[in-house]
Amino acid sequence: MTKYETALERIDAAHADDPREAQTATGPVPYELHYAQKMTSYLSTLNPSAPELLRLAIRAQHLRRWEVPRDSYPATKIGYHSWRAGLQRRQAALVEQICVESGYSAEEAARVGALVRKADLKQGDPDTQTLEDVACLVFLDDQFDKFEAELADEEKMVDILRKTWGKMSERGREEALKIQLSDKAKKLVGIALSG
Repeated sequence: MTKYETALERIDAAHADDPREAQTATGPVPYELHYAQKMTSYLSTLNPSAPELLRLAIRAQHLRRWEVPRDSYPATKIGYHSWRAGLQRRQAALVEQICVESGYSAEEAARVGALVRKADLKQGDPDTQTLEDVACLVFLDDQFDKFEAELADEEKMVDILRKTWGKMSERGREEALKIQLSDKAKKLVGIALSG
């Protein structure tokens, strides 16, 4: 096996430990493995010739995320941002270790970690922007309806959609408009994009 195949296998093995399940056309799948496969699928759409290190970062985006539940932090905006920042650091450290153990150099592993942390997003790094686009697409495609039902606050959902849209590149937005959304999601997206 190549170092890429080894790292990918180890990342997927970690995802497969997730006790939560996603129901798919082929049956139940550990949720984070399902999420990682969706991330990879959208990356293939946006950038079929994506660099290897970006492909690893995409696959590891939520590495072992279920081990740090949202409710382990305060239910505040600061708590949410602290939770997200802590997850990014943790997930980056985990994937960097996997990369090194799979034969990547420390520099290559650090690049994968930086992508997972989205460290260079504000500096305009194209790979980091692609990762952000992919994460937004998976949110819209796979998580939006459940999130909207749990939140049950149309105004907040419209605000979240506007923020999501603002994070995306033009290419990401083009793909987002192709997603088959539920009627409720279509309505909220329409409101978000009109104001």
